[in-house]
Amino acid sequence: MQVRFTKLSGRYEIAVDRSVGATLAPRNGPGHSDAVPHDVAHLLVEIEDGLRGAVYGRLAAADGDDGMFWPADPKARRASLKNRRSPTPQESADMARSERLASLTVALWEVARGHRKPDPAWPGQVGDSGLDSALVERLFARYDDFSARWAALPVGGTITLDWPFPEGTGKRRRT
Repeated sequence: MQVRFTKLSGRYEIAVDRSVGATLAPRNGPGHSDAVPHDVAHLLVEIEDGLRGAVYGRLAAADGDDGMFWPADPKARRASLKNRRSPTPQESADMARSERLASLTVALWEVARGHRKPDPAWPGQVGDSGLDSALVERLFARYDDFSARWAALPVGGTITLDWPFPEGTGKRRRT
């Protein structure tokens, strides 16, 4: 599966190309950032922490609509609404971890790189975050790389990132 992030004026768009399931319509992304957009942080966090039940793992599994993205074809969209399913407890836990990691690590990275003033209330210090230092280092390196590429990108330009885990139907936590 490939995820394309297109830089727009003051916002961004996400498109997901996968080899299974219905073709998905692109959508605008929440949480615009000039450095690391929110959905980029989710993707990088989920890859680095192996979170297969959060946003991108669910999309790659292609085994039921849960409302994050919609099929591009109206007929497929209607069918997907009938097949909407609630997340499993593990998927809910993965999503909560993804949200926490995406929000916290980007904020910590912004402080470390001088994009945000330090604040003991939020995000605090890396050492006080309770996060694995190796995970934080990997994420900071990913954010450094992405933000440099994103900053150099003109409006309308695209960066494509790969989801490294298997795609398929029937199981969201495929190995």
